[in-house]
Amino acid sequence: MALRIERMKYGGAGVGVDATGAETDVPFTLPGELVDLAVTDSVQVVEASAQRVEPECRHFGSCGGCQYQHASYPAQVEIKSGILREILSQAGAGPVPEIELRTGEPWGYRNRVRMRVQALDGQLRVGHSRRSSNEFLPIEECPIAAPVLWRAAEALIQLAAEDAVVRRWLEHVAEVEFFCSADQARVQMALFLRDADVARNEPFTVFCEKVKALLPEMVGANAEIDPELSRRARRSWPGATWGAAGLVYEAAGAKYWVSRGAFFQVNRFLVDEMVALATAGRSGQLAWDLFAGVGLFSRGLAGGFAEVVAVEGNPVAAGDLAKLAKNVKAVEGATVDFLRRAVLERERPELIVMDPPRAGAGAEGCGLLGRIGAPALVYVSCDPVTLGRDLAVLARAGYGMERVWMVDMFPQTFHLETVVWLRKDAA
Repeated sequence: MALRIERMKYGGAGVGVDATGAETDVPFTLPGELVDLAVTDSVQVVEASAQRVEPECRHFGSCGGCQYQHASYPAQVEIKSGILREILSQAGAGPVPEIELRTGEPWGYRNRVRMRVQALDGQLRVGHSRRSSNEFLPIEECPIAAPVLWRAAEALIQLAAEDAVVRRWLEHVAEVEFFCSADQARVQMALFLRDADVARNEPFTVFCEKVKALLPEMVGANAEIDPELSRRARRSWPGATWGAAGLVYEAAGAKYWVSRGAFFQVNRFLVDEMVALATAGRSGQLAWDLFAGVGLFSRGLAGGFAEVVAVEGNPVAAGDLAKLAKNVKAVEGATVDFLRRAVLERERPELIVMDPPRAGAGAEGCGLLGRIGAPALVYVSCDPVTLGRDLAVLARAGYGMERVWMVDMFPQTFHLETVVWLRKDAA
C-alpha cells in the first residue's frame, strides 16, 4: 500500500494518506515521503525526503528511546515547533504568538540515563526496552547520553565480567541509573534491585569502591528495592548508600545541590537558557515557584524579588530548597494544597513560575491560579498536550499568551519543552 506522508504527529510517527484519503501512522518517516507499507508491516521508503539522514545510533529503530534520528536536526526542530503550534492552536487557549526556538547540541546532552540490567547467554548486559515492547534490548552505545554516563555503564559490565562481588550485586539489579554534573566531573549511581538478598551477604561499600576504582567521577551511590515491586518487599530492606548524598550541579551561574532522588532538568546544554527564559528581567516583592524541584528557577528569581516562595512535593528536593538562598522560603507539599490555602488567605504574588510534571498543573490547579490572579505567569511544560489543556483553563480566567518558546531539551526524540509567558488581561 502506497502512502504519502503529509505531516508528523506528537509521538514521532508520520501520518500517511492513501489514494482513498485514509490515514495511517507510519513511524520513522518524514513529511513529503512516499512509502510502501507492506503486508508484513515493514516500511519501504520509495521517495525519501531531502532531510533524511543516516541514524547515529546502531540501535535506532529497535530501541524505544529515540524517534527522530533519521531526520536532520534542523528538520527535527521544524517538526516539533509545527506540532507545538498545531496543539496549542487547537486547544482553545486563545491566539498563539510566533513560536520562538532555543536549541543546543543534539548529541551527548542527557545528564541522566536509566537502563535495564539483564543476563544474556551468561553475560550481564545493560539495555533498554525494545520499541513498543517490554522485551529487553541490550545496547552497545547511547549517543544522546553524556559520554561519562555510557562510560559508567561500560565500567559496570566490565567489572561484572572480572569481579565476583560486582557480578553478584548486578545479578540482583533490575535497573541502574546514572546522573552527572554538566561538566561530567561528578556522577551519582542508583541501583534498583529485584530483591535484597545480595545486600545481606555483600557489603555495598565494597561494591562501590570497586566501581569507583574504574570510574573516578563517581561521588556517591545508593541501592534500593525496585519501586515497581511490592511495598512489602521494599519494607524488608531499608536500602544502602555510599559516598555523597547528592552532587553539586553548576548551572545559570549558580551551584545547586541535587540530592539523590531529586528532579533536575535533563539537558546539560540548555539549563542556563531555560532559567533565563523563565526568570531574566523579572523583579518585584513576591514570586512563587511551583513544582520547584531543587530550586532551578527559585535561584534565578531570588536575585530580582524580595521574597520567593518555592513549593515542592518531593521531600528530598524540598530539603535542598531550604538551603538555597535566604530570601527563598521552601514549602513542602502538594502545589494544589498550597494554592487552596492561598485562595483562602487571598495571597497574590506578582509573578508565578511553574514547571509541573508531564501530567500538567490540572484543571483544579489552573482554576485556583485564575482565582489568585497573579498579573504574570510563566508556564514551563514538558508535554504540549497537557500544556494546551491547562492554557485553555487559564484563558477562561483571563490569561493570554505573550510569548512562546519551543526549547529542544530532547533532541532525537519526539519530546519537547515549552516556555510560555502569560499575562492576565484584567491585572
